[in-house]
Amino acid sequence: MKIYQNSNEPIYKQIAAQLREQILSGQLKAGEPLPSIRVLAQNLKISVITTMKAYEELTAEGLVTATKGKGYFVNSQDEKMLTEQQMRNLEDGLTDAINAAKIMGYDVEQVCEFLRTLWYMEY
Repeated sequence: MKIYQNSNEPIYKQIAAQLREQILSGQLKAGEPLPSIRVLAQNLKISVITTMKAYEELTAEGLVTATKGKGYFVNSQDEKMLTEQQMRNLEDGLTDAINAAKIMGYDVEQVCEFLRTLWYMEY
């Protein structure tokens, strides 16, 4: 997990976003435990409170559940919800790209051509 101290995004949001991505992509499976709050805080050299806020955000979204005395565990995910979340993420990314293109004065054909080029690039 990577934390960027100079990011405008709060650290707890960075943690939540990375864990959310791991859950939604299937890297973290239903029933798997998240690292303990204390261990994650130690590993990232951040406060326990910051880690707790990240876990609380994921709990509020229904992605994880806290079990008293045992920690946080990944909830099973509804396929429709996963698809919807992935579509929302794609929409957010494309909206950012469209806004950037408009600021730069590109038209839709130029953006589509750029997208096609990126689509077929090998990473």
